[in-house]
Amino acid sequence: MNIIYMLLAISVFVALLFFAAFIYSVRNGQYDDTYTPSVRMLFEDELIIEKKELNKSSNESKPIKKKTN
Repeated sequence: MNIIYMLLAISVFVALLFFAAFIYSVRNGQYDDTYTPSVRMLFEDELIIEKKELNKSSNESKPIKKKTN
């Protein structure tokens, strides 16, 4: 039974250690991304155009069905 308490204490210590390392890296700017937002605006229009082209081609090939009551 003593081994369970020891393993629990060790696991809590390791978890706190990883949490402290995460907080340290966030505060020092490890996850700051200054490049991607400036590049994202350049590629956004291409994605919209591709979606519109896909919608056009899929709409042209499908016949229009009318509802009958």
